[in-house]
Amino acid sequence: MNAAELKGSLEAIIYAADEPATLDQLAEATGAGPDEVRAALDEMIAACAADERGIEIRRVARGYRYSTKPGHHEVVRQFIKNLRPPVRLSMPALETLAVIAYRQPITLPEIQEVRGVNASGVIQTLLDKRLVAAGGRKPVIGRPILYRTTKEFLVHFGLQDVDDLPSLKDFEQLAREALGPEMGLEAVAEPAPEAGPEPAAQAPAEELSMQPPETAEIPEAPEMAETPETLETHPEPSGGEQPGGETVPEQDPLGDPDAS
Repeated sequence: MNAAELKGSLEAIIYAADEPATLDQLAEATGAGPDEVRAALDEMIAACAADERGIEIRRVARGYRYSTKPGHHEVVRQFIKNLRPPVRLSMPALETLAVIAYRQPITLPEIQEVRGVNASGVIQTLLDKRLVAAGGRKPVIGRPILYRTTKEFLVHFGLQDVDDLPSLKDFEQLAREALGPEMGLEAVAEPAPEAGPEPAAQAPAEELSMQPPETAEIPEAPEMAETPETLETHPEPSGGEQPGGETVPEQDPLGDPDAS
């Protein structure tokens, strides 16, 4: 097999492979030596680097695969966004995935200790999406399951190995670019605070100074019971001196001034 035929075979294998094809797999399939295959791949990678090419060969998960160039991602995303549901992660799931990626292998209690919340439901979501997998059990009391990232995780994030993980500061930006349209994230609303008694509305200061509170009660003056003794000993005066010092003449009940 000459160099041109080798390149054509490698191109066909990489294109048809569901997962990144490793160097050993390519060498075994073509019958060429690993060094010969690596040299041919280097030439193919250089040829794809031309500006007019829309695809490139990338090393991902210790293998080779065809990928669209970053400059064409938006056009491709617009084309395929309705063909299949993208991998979408909520913010808690993304945070849990970051903890596993940077501290793997790690157990569920250790994840919850880092995040401070129950992460069992989020772990199941990541397992369903094949971004993490069980990686044995920790040799401690209870033998909890150890979790680690998968090859699917490396493929989604375009990483050669977990050693190529970016800094934590850049991890969220990488997730936005790798996990589907609209940043690949589903906004998670903050839980609404529990409804409590509504505080009583306060009136303006001017009204408070002029009006008593609604709950205030003005006590009524106690009524004094009238007794015969009171009526006899304290008759109502019909004339004479009134409070204030003025003297009012007595008037006849019939209104005759000359009556004596």
